[in-house]
Amino acid sequence: MYINPAWRILTIGDGDLSFSHSLLENYRPQSLTATIFDDHSSLSTKYGVTHFQQLQAQGCEVLTSFDVTNNQTWGQLCKHQFDAVFFQFPLLPAFNSIEDFKQQCQNISLNTLHRRLLRRYLLNCFEYFLDNNGAQLAFITSKDVKPYRQWHIEQSLILNSDIHYLGSIKFEIEKFPGYKIRNVDRDKHVKDTQGLTYVFSRRINTELDNKISKPKYLGDNYCSYCRVGPFYTIQDKQNHLTSKKHQKMALFEQQWLNEIDQFEE
Repeated sequence: MYINPAWRILTIGDGDLSFSHSLLENYRPQSLTATIFDDHSSLSTKYGVTHFQQLQAQGCEVLTSFDVTNNQTWGQLCKHQFDAVFFQFPLLPAFNSIEDFKQQCQNISLNTLHRRLLRRYLLNCFEYFLDNNGAQLAFITSKDVKPYRQWHIEQSLILNSDIHYLGSIKFEIEKFPGYKIRNVDRDKHVKDTQGLTYVFSRRINTELDNKISKPKYLGDNYCSYCRVGPFYTIQDKQNHLTSKKHQKMALFEQQWLNEIDQFEE
C-alpha cells in the first residue's frame, strides 16, 4: 500500500485503532482522523484504549460511534477535508440474535448487505469526505478469498456512479507494525489472508498509476464474476455459464442489480 505523507487521511471503522496508530507512527501523514464503530465504553472493554490515547496525545481526532452509512453519527467532521480515506477489512457488525439475522436477511443475502455497506462508503467518500482539489482516493482492503471476493468489489460497487476503479495492490501487513486485524464485535486477531487493497477515484489518472494494476479477469472473454477465463471457444464459455459456480455468482449479481435499482429510486 502506498501512503503519501502529504495526504490528509481519514480511517473508517478501525476496530482497535491499531491501523491508524501504525499509519501515524510509520508514515506521518499531514493529518489523520480515525473513526471506530464502537462507542468508547465498548472500545475499552474489547480492546483497551491504549491506541485511542496515543492518537489523541499526538493531536489526532478520534471519533467513536461512527457509522459511515449514517451522517447523523459523524458529529462535527468537516466536509471535503481529506485526500485519502481507508476502510480496512470491512465487515458488517454481528447480528444481535438469530431473529435479527432472519429479519435482515429475509429477502436479501449477506453478499448484498456487504456490497450495500461498501457502496455507501464509496459514495459518501466522494460526496462528503474527499477534497475535490485533493488526491481524491478511496481505499478498500479486503481478503482475496471467499466470501469476500464474491462481493465483486472491482465493478459492482460503482455502478451508475462517476467513480472509477483504478486497480489494486497487495496489502503487506508487515509495513504496518503493530496493526492487528480485528473481527467485528470480537476481540480476536484475524489473519490478513491474501489481502488486497482496491483503489477508487473520480479521476482516471492519479499518483498511484504506476503502483497498482488491474487483473486479467476484468478483460474481454473472461467472467469477471467468477474470475475465470479466457474462454477459447464458445462451448468453453457456455459450459462455464451453466456451471453451479457461475449460477451462484449470477444470483448474487442479480440481487445486487435489484438493490441498485431500489437504491437509486
